[in-house]
This record gives sequence, C-alpha cells and structure tokens, in this order.
Amino acid sequence: MTEQQQVLIGGNKTGSKIFLDAAMANRHGLVTGATGTGKTVTLQLLAESFSRLGVPVFSADVKGDLSGIAQGGKAHEKINERLQHIGIADHSFAGCPVLFWDIFGKTGHPVRTTISEMGPVLLANLLDLNDTQGGILHVAFAVADDQGLLLLDLKDLSAMLNWIADNRQELAREYGNITSQSVSAIQRKLLVLRESGGEFFFGEPGLNIEDLMHADFSGHGVISLLDASSLYSNPKIYSTFLLWLLSEMMEDLPERGDAPLPKLVFFFDEAHLLFNNAPRALIDRITQVVRLIRSKGVGIFFVSQYPNDIPDEVLGQLGCRIQHGLRAFTPKDQKAVKVAAQTFRQNPDIDTEKAITELGVGEALVSTLDPKGRPTMVDWCLLAPPHSQIGPINSEERSHLMARSPLKGRYDTPADRVSAYELLAEREKNLQLKRQEATAELEREKTAAKEEEISRKSSGRQRQSVGEAMLKSVVRTVGSQIGRSIVRGILGSIIGKRR
Repeated sequence: MTEQQQVLIGGNKTGSKIFLDAAMANRHGLVTGATGTGKTVTLQLLAESFSRLGVPVFSADVKGDLSGIAQGGKAHEKINERLQHIGIADHSFAGCPVLFWDIFGKTGHPVRTTISEMGPVLLANLLDLNDTQGGILHVAFAVADDQGLLLLDLKDLSAMLNWIADNRQELAREYGNITSQSVSAIQRKLLVLRESGGEFFFGEPGLNIEDLMHADFSGHGVISLLDASSLYSNPKIYSTFLLWLLSEMMEDLPERGDAPLPKLVFFFDEAHLLFNNAPRALIDRITQVVRLIRSKGVGIFFVSQYPNDIPDEVLGQLGCRIQHGLRAFTPKDQKAVKVAAQTFRQNPDIDTEKAITELGVGEALVSTLDPKGRPTMVDWCLLAPPHSQIGPINSEERSHLMARSPLKGRYDTPADRVSAYELLAEREKNLQLKRQEATAELEREKTAAKEEEISRKSSGRQRQSVGEAMLKSVVRTVGSQIGRSIVRGILGSIIGKRR
C-alpha cells in the first residue's frame, strides 16, 4: 500500500504516522467530539486529503468555515510545531477545487429536486406526517403515477391532493378511505414547508448526481460544499435533503465493488439532526442506504457530538472512528463518554474512557480499518494540519470562484414545464366548460319546453274560441229563426182574428 493511496490523519505519541486506507473509505466513518474540539478541521483535513487522491467529496458547510478549503493556508508557528511532531517534511499550502451549492441560490448553485424524486417516505418525514396522513400521501403518489401526472414542485402536490379530495368517493374502492380533514392537514404542512424555503428546493432543473463527481484538470477531486448556514435553522429540510442525495446515489450509481479508491466521499455534518425523532421506517431506510451504498463506491462519514447520536444499527457499520474530546460534567455526559469508549477496539496501553476526557483541541482517539477490513486498536493521535485555509473565505473570493465555475448557468434559471398542476387545472377548466355547456343546453331545453307549452296552450284557446263562436252563431241563427216564427205566428193570429 503506497502513501499516495492513504489519507494521513496524524501521528501518535511514539512518532508513528496514522493513516486511513483509502480503499476502506467506503466502509464509512464517524467523527465525534464536543463543540470546539476540532471536528470541523478534521472534516476539512479528510476532505482535502481525498481530493488530492482524485476522489470527489460532498459536504454540508453548516457554520460556513469549510469554504476556506478553496484557498491555500498560511504558515504559522503552531502549525510548524505540529508538522515537526508528526514528522511531515513536505507540507505545502494549497487550496482544492470547490463547487459551491445553496438551496436558496444565493451563495452557490441552486440545488433542486422534484417531488417525485423525493418520494412519499422522505416527504412524509419532511412534513412530519402521522401514519394516516402518510398513507394519503402515498395515495397521491400512486394516483399520479396511474394517471401519468408529474409531481415536480409543491404546487403540483397541492393540486394532486385537492383532486383526490374532490374524487375521494370514487378512489376509495381502489385506494382506501381518504378524508378531507387529513388532506387539509397535509396542505397546511405544505404551506409551512413552502414558507420555510421548500419552494426553492422543489423544482427543475434538478441536481444531476454526476455533477458532484468530477476531477479538475490536475486530477484532484472536486469538493462540493453545500451552504447550510441558513438551512441549519430548518433541520428537517437539511437532513431530508442529504438523505435524499444519498438515496439518489444508491439508486443511480452502478455497482462498483471494492476498488483502490472510493468514487465519492460524503460527509454528513450535524448528523444527529437526521436521527432526532426519526420514525422507524426512516431509520430502516437510512440503515439500508448505509449498508448498500458501499457497493457503489461511496463512503459516508457522519459528524456529530456523541457516538450515541447514531442508532446502533448504523453505528455498527462505521469502520473508521475519530473521537475528539468530550466533557463529563453531568451524569449524562459521563454515560456518553463511556459509550464512546466502548465503540473502540481497546488498546492495553490506553485508558480509553479517561483519555476521551483529557484530549485537547486538535487531538483525537483514532481507530481505522486495516487492509483486511479489521479495526485497528485505538490510538492517541495529534491530527495533521490541513493544507488549505482554516476558516471561511470572504464574499469577494466566493463570488470570484463562482464566476469561474464550470456549472455556471446550468442551474441558475428555474424551469416550470407542464406537470400535474397544469394538467389538473386544464381538466378543471374543461370540466367547467362542459358544465357550462350542459347548463346552457338544459336552459335551452327548458326554454323550448316552455315555448312549446305556451304554443300548445295558445293553440288550444283559439280552437275553443272558434267552436264557441260557431255555437253562438248557430244559437243566434236558430234563435232568430224561432223568434221570427213566433212573431209571425202571433202577428198572423192577430191579423187573422182581425180578419
């Protein structure tokens, strides 16, 4: 194994260097420690080391400190002392190729995905839905698939929910009971998500996973940094996005098997946000992703304060362990220290539990995997200094790097193609036109019926009037004749008598 295929972590007290075998990076890792003990610098050290090996890296930049990895560092007295202690003679300061990403599109390329790509399981967790509401969300996805309706953004999903609510009686036979109350509850949570930035996250053009897996002209792996400084205040969006990204990699990347170098290394900072109050279904999904993504050549490093922030079924799959100092001020802290110590392969020369509480800034207890995949015994380590700048770059430097980005213009303009919202709106429009036509036809039929009735009644009165007139004429005629006969008779009798 050559040093070029290893990641230098630091040196121990005997002057020996401690390496991470790059071929074992897809067995995943864990970086833990209290706030201020050096976890971010360790993440930076690992990320730039993989980059120099030609391995692309993705990491969330929660505090904004990681942006300095794009610029070369500067010599310092403490850095020189550390280099001398570890025995590093050829240290040079240099930055790494970096792509900046930002869900809100302000400090990096916009990051988007579609509702369909997110899927109902992750979306239900993002919206914090109960089982009943989650079931209705699954129905919405199923109906959309059956009817060929694309769910791209939040307005698509909202329109789809409204449609299944309006047609719930017809859908109940095939999909089960759908209540308008549950649909309304989901709609309210969609409104909260939209106001929290979800309208920026869902849409097109969606992120192409391949754009995270490039090397620059010198062969260095490109480091993709997601600006999570504002996203961190929305932990559901933050954790769900990173889990979606891992899921997409697992589904899209081909099987790779064991290789000298991983295809990508993924750092999940503030990993406890992913597991806090996570439902059982989501924990199972994460466990499956961590287990299976290894065969795709992707290594995952979880970064958090305590090892017990990570569920046991996930923790057991993390081969590399870097433990920074913990403070045992409370019974809870003491328990966490004990748990952290128990996660290592013990070294008879080190009291692991005691050492964890005595570690200084930039020191850690380290256990990696040997070439056969076996954990090494825990060892004290003075971490190597990064080659890049510790601390963030300024806004002008960031803007300059973004202007030179090879992805400039690819994601900047959002697209809104015809999808569920437009198609359902068109259906509703056509339905309204048909209703209007039906109403107009009904009115025409009613008018025609009334006119026919009036005509019928009018024709009936005319025939009766003619009959009455004829009868009256006959009566008058007969009456006149009889009258004249009577008169003649009377006159005749009178005249006759007179005669």
